[in-house]
Amino acid sequence: MSRIGKKPVELPSGVSASVSGQTIEVKGPKGAQSFTATDDVTIAVDGETVTVTPRGKSKRARQQWGMTRTMVANLVHGVQETFKKELEIQGVGYRAQIQGNILKLNLGLSHDVDFPIPEGVSVTAAKPTEITVEGHDAQQVGQVAANIRDWRRPEPYKGKGIRYKGEYIFQKEGKKK
Repeated sequence: MSRIGKKPVELPSGVSASVSGQTIEVKGPKGAQSFTATDDVTIAVDGETVTVTPRGKSKRARQQWGMTRTMVANLVHGVQETFKKELEIQGVGYRAQIQGNILKLNLGLSHDVDFPIPEGVSVTAAKPTEITVEGHDAQQVGQVAANIRDWRRPEPYKGKGIRYKGEYIFQKEGKKK
Protein backbone atom coordinates (compact mmCIF):
# COMPACT_ATOMS: atom_id res chain seq x y z
CA MET A 1 0.00 0.00 0.00
CA SER A 2 1.37 3.40 -0.98
CA ARG A 3 2.03 5.70 1.96
CA ILE A 4 2.35 8.68 -0.35
CA GLY A 5 -0.71 7.79 -2.45
CA LYS A 6 -2.98 7.51 0.59
CA LYS A 7 -2.51 11.16 1.55
CA PRO A 8 -4.96 13.57 -0.09
CA VAL A 9 -3.59 16.74 -1.71
CA GLU A 10 -4.94 19.87 -0.02
CA LEU A 11 -5.91 22.78 -2.27
CA PRO A 12 -4.93 26.11 -0.65
CA SER A 13 -7.10 29.18 -1.04
CA GLY A 14 -6.86 30.67 -4.52
CA VAL A 15 -6.11 27.31 -6.15
CA SER A 16 -8.79 25.30 -7.97
CA ALA A 17 -8.67 21.90 -9.65
CA SER A 18 -10.90 20.25 -12.25
CA VAL A 19 -10.84 16.72 -13.65
CA SER A 20 -11.95 15.67 -17.12
CA GLY A 21 -11.32 12.00 -17.85
CA GLN A 22 -7.75 11.25 -16.77
CA THR A 23 -6.56 14.86 -17.06
CA ILE A 24 -6.43 17.17 -14.04
CA GLU A 25 -6.05 20.90 -14.53
CA VAL A 26 -4.93 23.08 -11.61
CA LYS A 27 -5.34 26.86 -11.73
CA GLY A 28 -3.77 29.31 -9.31
CA PRO A 29 -2.34 32.81 -8.98
CA LYS A 30 0.81 31.98 -11.03
CA GLY A 31 -1.00 30.27 -13.92
CA ALA A 32 -2.49 26.92 -14.86
CA GLN A 33 -0.94 23.49 -15.32
CA SER A 34 -2.33 20.10 -16.29
CA PHE A 35 -1.31 16.45 -15.99
CA THR A 36 -2.72 13.37 -17.71
CA ALA A 37 -2.65 10.25 -15.53
CA THR A 38 -2.59 6.66 -16.77
CA ASP A 39 -5.67 4.43 -16.73
CA ASP A 40 -4.34 2.63 -13.64
CA VAL A 41 -5.53 5.35 -11.23
CA THR A 42 -8.64 7.44 -10.56
CA ILE A 43 -8.40 11.14 -9.67
CA ALA A 44 -11.24 12.77 -7.72
CA VAL A 45 -11.69 16.37 -6.54
CA ASP A 46 -13.67 16.62 -3.28
CA GLY A 47 -14.09 20.29 -2.40
CA GLU A 48 -10.68 21.42 -1.15
CA THR A 49 -8.85 18.09 -1.57
CA VAL A 50 -7.71 15.92 -4.46
CA THR A 51 -7.54 12.15 -3.91
CA VAL A 52 -5.88 9.51 -6.06
CA THR A 53 -6.90 5.84 -5.84
CA PRO A 54 -5.62 2.79 -7.75
CA ARG A 55 -7.98 0.91 -10.07
CA GLY A 56 -6.62 -2.50 -9.22
CA LYS A 57 -4.11 -4.43 -7.15
CA SER A 58 -1.48 -4.80 -9.88
CA LYS A 59 2.07 -3.64 -9.31
CA ARG A 60 1.78 -1.01 -12.04
CA ALA A 61 -1.40 0.44 -10.49
CA ARG A 62 0.34 0.79 -7.11
CA GLN A 63 3.37 2.43 -8.75
CA GLN A 64 1.22 4.90 -10.65
CA TRP A 65 -0.79 5.66 -7.49
CA GLY A 66 2.10 7.27 -5.58
CA MET A 67 3.60 8.88 -8.68
CA THR A 68 0.29 10.45 -9.73
CA ARG A 69 -0.32 11.83 -6.24
CA THR A 70 3.15 13.41 -6.25
CA MET A 71 2.58 14.91 -9.71
CA VAL A 72 -0.72 16.47 -8.55
CA ALA A 73 1.00 17.85 -5.43
CA ASN A 74 3.71 19.38 -7.65
CA LEU A 75 1.05 21.00 -9.85
CA VAL A 76 -0.62 22.54 -6.79
CA HIS A 77 2.72 23.81 -5.48
CA GLY A 78 3.78 25.09 -8.94
CA VAL A 79 0.71 27.28 -9.52
CA GLN A 80 1.26 29.19 -6.29
CA GLU A 81 5.06 29.43 -6.03
CA THR A 82 8.17 28.46 -8.01
CA PHE A 83 10.46 25.47 -7.77
CA LYS A 84 14.13 26.31 -7.34
CA LYS A 85 17.41 24.46 -7.85
CA GLU A 86 20.74 26.06 -6.97
CA LEU A 87 24.04 25.01 -8.53
CA GLU A 88 27.60 25.85 -7.48
CA ILE A 89 30.61 25.93 -9.77
CA GLN A 90 34.00 25.01 -8.29
CA GLY A 91 37.28 25.13 -10.14
CA VAL A 92 39.89 27.68 -11.13
CA GLY A 93 38.58 29.71 -14.05
CA TYR A 94 35.18 28.02 -14.05
CA ARG A 95 32.38 30.58 -14.29
CA ALA A 96 28.92 31.28 -15.66
CA GLN A 97 27.20 34.35 -17.04
CA ILE A 98 23.86 35.14 -18.67
CA GLN A 99 23.81 36.80 -22.09
CA GLY A 100 20.24 37.33 -23.26
CA ASN A 101 18.55 33.92 -23.36
CA ILE A 102 21.83 31.96 -23.24
CA LEU A 103 23.84 30.74 -20.26
CA LYS A 104 27.56 30.96 -21.09
CA LEU A 105 29.71 28.49 -19.16
CA ASN A 106 33.52 28.52 -18.98
CA LEU A 107 34.35 25.04 -17.69
CA GLY A 108 37.94 24.41 -18.70
CA LEU A 109 36.96 22.98 -22.07
CA SER A 110 38.60 24.14 -25.31
CA HIS A 111 35.46 26.19 -26.01
CA ASP A 112 32.78 28.04 -24.06
CA VAL A 113 29.50 26.19 -23.58
CA ASP A 114 26.40 28.08 -24.76
CA PHE A 115 23.38 26.61 -23.00
CA PRO A 116 20.06 27.91 -24.40
CA ILE A 117 17.54 28.57 -21.61
CA PRO A 118 14.24 26.81 -22.42
CA GLU A 119 10.80 28.43 -22.20
CA GLY A 120 9.10 28.22 -18.80
CA VAL A 121 12.37 28.28 -16.85
CA SER A 122 14.39 31.25 -15.65
CA VAL A 123 18.12 30.90 -15.03
CA THR A 124 20.08 33.52 -13.11
CA ALA A 125 23.75 33.80 -12.25
CA ALA A 126 24.02 36.23 -9.31
CA LYS A 127 27.72 35.41 -8.92
CA PRO A 128 29.99 33.87 -11.55
CA THR A 129 30.10 30.66 -9.48
CA GLU A 130 26.40 30.33 -8.61
CA ILE A 131 23.50 29.40 -10.90
CA THR A 132 19.83 29.43 -9.88
CA VAL A 133 17.20 27.61 -11.96
CA GLU A 134 13.55 28.53 -11.23
CA GLY A 135 10.20 27.64 -12.76
CA HIS A 136 6.67 26.42 -12.12
CA ASP A 137 7.17 22.87 -13.47
CA ALA A 138 9.17 20.72 -11.04
CA GLN A 139 10.19 18.18 -13.69
CA GLN A 140 11.42 20.85 -16.10
CA VAL A 141 13.39 22.72 -13.42
CA GLY A 142 15.11 19.50 -12.32
CA GLN A 143 15.86 18.47 -15.90
CA VAL A 144 17.39 21.85 -16.82
CA ALA A 145 19.54 21.80 -13.66
CA ALA A 146 20.68 18.24 -14.46
CA ASN A 147 21.50 19.22 -18.06
CA ILE A 148 23.63 22.14 -16.85
CA ARG A 149 25.37 19.91 -14.30
CA ASP A 150 26.13 17.31 -17.00
CA TRP A 151 28.51 19.70 -18.78
CA ARG A 152 31.08 19.22 -15.98
CA ARG A 153 30.10 16.84 -13.20
CA PRO A 154 32.13 17.10 -9.97
CA GLU A 155 35.17 14.87 -10.08
CA PRO A 156 36.21 12.91 -6.97
CA TYR A 157 39.87 13.96 -6.68
CA LYS A 158 39.72 17.76 -6.47
CA GLY A 159 35.94 18.28 -6.47
CA LYS A 160 36.03 20.55 -9.52
CA GLY A 161 32.84 20.87 -11.54
CA ILE A 162 29.19 21.88 -11.23
CA ARG A 163 27.34 20.56 -8.19
CA TYR A 164 24.00 21.12 -6.52
CA LYS A 165 24.18 23.50 -3.57
CA GLY A 166 24.86 21.47 -0.44
CA GLU A 167 25.81 18.31 -2.39
CA TYR A 168 28.60 16.32 -0.77
CA ILE A 169 31.30 14.94 -3.07
CA PHE A 170 33.26 12.03 -1.61
CA GLN A 171 36.96 12.89 -2.06
CA LYS A 172 39.26 10.08 -3.18
CA GLU A 173 42.89 9.91 -2.27
CA GLY A 174 45.33 10.31 -5.15
CA LYS A 175 48.28 8.12 -6.06
CA LYS A 176 51.12 7.80 -3.57
CA LYS A 177 54.79 7.23 -4.31
